[in-house]
Amino acid sequence: MTDTSDRGGPESPIPDDADVMSRDMRWFTYATGLGVQVGEESVPEPRPDTEVAPALPEAALGDRTPLPRGTTELLERAPYPHGRAGAPRERADALGHALVAGFGLQRREPENPFNDHRPYPSVRAKFPVQVFVRDGRHRRVLDLYRHALTGVGRQDGAAGPLEVALAGRYTRLPDSYRWFRSSLVGLELGVNLRQLCLGLELFGLPGRLRLPDRNAAGLLTDFGLTPEAEWSLPLTVALEDGGPPLAAAPAERAADPVLDGILTVNRSQDFTGPSAPLGPSVPPGLPDDGALSWAEVLWRRSAGRMPRGMYGMSGRRRPVPERTLRETVSWLSVPPPGPHLAAAWEELRLTAVFQGIEGHADGVWHLRDGRPTLHQARPGAAAELEEHYGYPVTPYSGGDVRHASAVWFLSAHPRRLVERLGPGGFTAAQYAAGWAAQGISLAAAATGLYARPVRAFQEVMTRQILGLDPDEMIVCAAITGTPRFEGLLCDLRL
Repeated sequence: MTDTSDRGGPESPIPDDADVMSRDMRWFTYATGLGVQVGEESVPEPRPDTEVAPALPEAALGDRTPLPRGTTELLERAPYPHGRAGAPRERADALGHALVAGFGLQRREPENPFNDHRPYPSVRAKFPVQVFVRDGRHRRVLDLYRHALTGVGRQDGAAGPLEVALAGRYTRLPDSYRWFRSSLVGLELGVNLRQLCLGLELFGLPGRLRLPDRNAAGLLTDFGLTPEAEWSLPLTVALEDGGPPLAAAPAERAADPVLDGILTVNRSQDFTGPSAPLGPSVPPGLPDDGALSWAEVLWRRSAGRMPRGMYGMSGRRRPVPERTLRETVSWLSVPPPGPHLAAAWEELRLTAVFQGIEGHADGVWHLRDGRPTLHQARPGAAAELEEHYGYPVTPYSGGDVRHASAVWFLSAHPRRLVERLGPGGFTAAQYAAGWAAQGISLAAAATGLYARPVRAFQEVMTRQILGLDPDEMIVCAAITGTPRFEGLLCDLRL
């Protein structure tokens, strides 16, 4: 990640009163010059928030291949952080266990309006990113509630390598999110990529990552994902070498001008070059005290709780040992795989507000060369941030930022991203930020905290508190703290 010394810059190119649903699209237009219409007068009224695309693609009607059972038992015997479950004798079983480890259902919280919980977060628990597998003739989608891989798309395809693909469906998120669905799906793809890499790592499966190029839409056709204008270009991880290239797909336009703008961003990706080997997703230098298993860490992952069906999260302020901070910083030291995402990772700037962390003054901190550096002692900075959080505390919901131990912000200069990586650099930064946010989530789970990735802070005022540049965009944030509420947990693991 970039050095965080103070730098000058131009005035903000985005109007201060730009609404949150169009702000990121305005940043993209500023960075690339590719105009995207964001005026409300040109788009239809959003559908009710209950009218979203189904949890699985409509093409998921084929035969089912059961996933192996016993993944949790294998993970219980793998100590966190350096233990591994090992590679089962059958490659198909190894991949099945890896997918369950990375994405499997964990628990149900009866009082929580957003169920069921997985080892990674998602906007409104909609989980718009789907996991696909193809191996020669067969194309399948991960079907967690049936504990199976369900046939989807073509079942008579050309022979090819065993691959896992991640693709997000924008219409799985409500229409009211408008253009913002572009960034949210991009961030969730980064979160899912880290979970895929973690699952493969735990079960000893190497792979190679390919980011989208101009032909990547052909994979949407191959999986029968229609209408293709609702889907992001896929990230693919090949577990075997070889295979024919994808056929080029025609350029798309969406009838909905909002989706058409989202496609402009997503289809600007054209990352060429060979696929890149997956590196580690887990930091190598974490202390190993044997107190936790991987099954326990994945089970603990939480974005915060509220009682009695209320929304949001609530925490309690308490002193936090320095080890908790070191664990998070270690997870934030592991870049995503491949040169393109590594370059986007280097362009991300990490700023945090600490409160009550042993040996660290309350205030604004920067991460420089893997070490926190005090930018400004500012007691009460967390409470200031709460004033600019989009979900205020009410009798019906919690937006408790003032008690957080740390609030982490990932930001970037959009024009620098585009200068370095082309128009696709804008989306690559979201992948990299999602990867980092999931690292924060796993570190929090291992140290008894919740971690809530968010994009709900008002950008202008937050930027001023953090001391960011006027031409710097907040890509993602994560609130971490000690949970206030506990409750019944129903185990859903297999």
